[in-house]
Order: sequence, then structure tokens, then C-alpha cells
Amino acid sequence: MKKIILASVSSVWLLTGCSSTPPVLGVINGQLTPCPEKPNCVNSFAKDKAHYIEPIQHTGTALDIKNDILSVLKNMPNSMPTQTQNNYVRAEFTSKVFRFVDDVEFYFPDTETNITTIHIRSASRVGHSDFGVNPERVEQIRSQLDKADKSSD
Repeated sequence: MKKIILASVSSVWLLTGCSSTPPVLGVINGQLTPCPEKPNCVNSFAKDKAHYIEPIQHTGTALDIKNDILSVLKNMPNSMPTQTQNNYVRAEFTSKVFRFVDDVEFYFPDTETNITTIHIRSASRVGHSDFGVNPERVEQIRSQLDKADKSSD
């Protein structure tokens, strides 16, 4: 029985874990790409409760915010920024065991105030459930950005 389970897990890993390609993401009409129907994605633009996550509030210019996000990502294990623009950052997080990749995006539109809303999307590329990894990751990022905000006061 153990051999069957091991073979099944190995097959899934070989077929999906290594072969995932980056999806087409980004900002479309002022919003991050919507989540798919699967429960392995959270998005601050989502209208449904299952996918919605509160955006992050942060102070500073767009450049400050981008640098703070990149600093947080640098200190998170298995993360790699893959795209940066004036008001957008995208990163990949790779799981340790099966090497599954999750995509995380940050969008912080220009504002007239010192407080900026950072919209965020975190989604698994493969599989159906993420066992709460994506919302947990967003909360870790929120916590680290809150610390950066307080240290700059």
C-alpha cells in the first residue's frame, strides 16, 4: 500500500510540480487578475468571501512601498521577485518538498495621500487546495510590512 501511495505522489509531482509555467498575470483595468474557481487563491479585489483578503495599508511613496515589499520578500524563504514596475511587484514562492510554485502579486496604485492601499493576490499554480498557505502568506507579508511602517515612524 505504501508503494502505491509513494508512486501516486511521485507521479503527481513529476507531472505537475516541475512542469508548471508562469500564468499570464498582472494588472488589467486597474485590478489584479481574478482568482480561478479553485480555493487555492486569495485576492483583495475578489467579490466572493472565499477568495477575498483585505488589502494592505502602507505609508510612503510608490518607490518606498516597492522597496519595502522587495525587502520583505528578500527575507522570506523560497521567494524570488520576478517582476517589478513603478507600482507593481510579482514574486514566486516555491515549496520545499514538491517544488510547487505560488505566484504573489502586489499592486499599489498612485494616491494623493501618504497612505497607500496595496492590493495583493496570492495563488497556487497547480492543484485544487492550498491548505491555507496563500492567506497565511499574505498575513505574514502584512505583518512584516506593518513592522516596516512602524520602524519608519
